[in-house]
Amino acid sequence: MAETTDTGVPVVGRPVLRPRQQVEERIRAAILAGELSSGQRLPSEAELARQFGVSRGTVREALRSISAQNLITKVPGAGGGSFVRSVDHRSLGRVLRESMHNLMQLGSLGFEEVALMRQYLEVPSARLAAVHRGEEDLRRLRDVIAQERKISVDDPAVPELDEEFHTTIARASKNRLLASFVHALHRETEPVHYLNLSPEVGRQTVRQHQRVVKAIADQDPDAAERAITEHLTYLRRHLLDYVGVRVDSAESGGPASATGTRPSSGT
Repeated sequence: MAETTDTGVPVVGRPVLRPRQQVEERIRAAILAGELSSGQRLPSEAELARQFGVSRGTVREALRSISAQNLITKVPGAGGGSFVRSVDHRSLGRVLRESMHNLMQLGSLGFEEVALMRQYLEVPSARLAAVHRGEEDLRRLRDVIAQERKISVDDPAVPELDEEFHTTIARASKNRLLASFVHALHRETEPVHYLNLSPEVGRQTVRQHQRVVKAIADQDPDAAERAITEHLTYLRRHLLDYVGVRVDSAESGGPASATGTRPSSGT
């Protein structure tokens, strides 16, 4: 039964937190308020225990919980310790990627689900890039294409260039949340590894990348949408058989066909 004042009004107080929760809340609040900056090393467990007047075990539990929230990272070794992670749109992408990786490893999320979600975001990403791109965005995209034209499809740099191409488009959208999602989804699915890349597929991919960049450079959202859709549709037809995804034979302009098949993404 709640306590009451002399006037009979119930007294509603804050819940009493356990020592571990108190330590966790204090450190978490300091990180989010910017009192502890990105990359800063926290005091040792022994020092934190002294400051908070609790046991080292309590501090260890609190730090474990904060680490699970991706607010700190623990580095082993003599020069290690607990370090504050950055809290911005870039760190959001990292957290999303790590979370999806764990869910996919556990089987809670399938490759097709993650790849399809990425594809749903590619079209608006390209459209927004055509509207908001800057000269630096175009320079980076053209540099990627120049490098792609110099290498063969079995070059180890292909996955990195592919990731740079798509994430640069996402960044050019100037929507940081969208860019974080596209980066995380692309990085986790690593679609280039699921493609049967022949020299001809490689050449077609570069040509399609060029058309996407031209549309973005011309600031033509409709052309950018057509180009990125053509690119993804073409590459879906070259997925390796072991992915187990059926590709609709229709020239679908959207990320999923009306037949219910689940196309994966390309590069």
